[in-house]
Amino acid sequence: MQLLIFILTVFALTLIIGLSFSIPYQVCRFINFSLAIVITSAPYFAYMYATQFQFPIYLAIICAIICTTALGMLMEIFLYKPLRKREASLVTLTIASLGLYIVLQNVISLIWGDRALTIRTGEIRAGHEFLGAVISNTQITKIVICFVLFIACSLFIKYCRTGRNIRAVASNSELSGVLGISSDKVTLWAFGIGSALAGVSGLLIAFDTDMVPVMGFNWLFYGVVAMIIGGVGSIRGLVGGALLLVSIQYVIAYFFGTKWMEAVTYIILILFLIVRPLGLDGKRLKKVEI
Repeated sequence: MQLLIFILTVFALTLIIGLSFSIPYQVCRFINFSLAIVITSAPYFAYMYATQFQFPIYLAIICAIICTTALGMLMEIFLYKPLRKREASLVTLTIASLGLYIVLQNVISLIWGDRALTIRTGEIRAGHEFLGAVISNTQITKIVICFVLFIACSLFIKYCRTGRNIRAVASNSELSGVLGISSDKVTLWAFGIGSALAGVSGLLIAFDTDMVPVMGFNWLFYGVVAMIIGGVGSIRGLVGGALLLVSIQYVIAYFFGTKWMEAVTYIILILFLIVRPLGLDGKRLKKVEI
């Protein structure tokens, strides 16, 4: 039961991080490594507002989410959009995102150092017993917030006008432009939503395990692998991919140690790319020219 609680907690985080990556990826189709620094920067913004500006913790969290959302949108406005206007390749965009991640990670290290910092306030309380296992308030909060956000964003993408525009541009940007949908505005919305989700996930991670400047990369990697396993563009597939990935990771860690978690992640990714490259629920795209 304790293992199931760990799996459920990490599954919820992986799910929301995978969604934060998937939304802008469907529109732009490049691997955005800089989203990892958005995950990392959220708790550091909260730490800055809470400790240096003496904001109440709830207000510091709100300000941190606003800052990370703005950070992601600024990346799109000042880096990725100009590169697309110059018809840069997807490889160029990916390399640029990796360079931006490295630069901003070093900026965080320069300002706050490489030591672990915490944004937790108050005393640490014992967890709640549940069927012989222990679950903490932080874990309960993670699970509830992640699932609520995931359901809300899924409904937003499916039923709201902006969400439908995101799906339209992801399907065919040229035809969407003919219909009057601005791909630039839609892309900016996608980056904003993805960055907000990434910021929330970074805060939830830091409340449990503190924060270091390199914390975002591994979590982003797990979210990307979950998306690939599930199938790009499939919400249902993302759920299955995240659950499968996390379950295998923690079962392997339980029997063989945590040092094998990253190795088994790469093995799962390679197997799916060879055996089922479209993922669990992926569908081959059909392009229709008019």
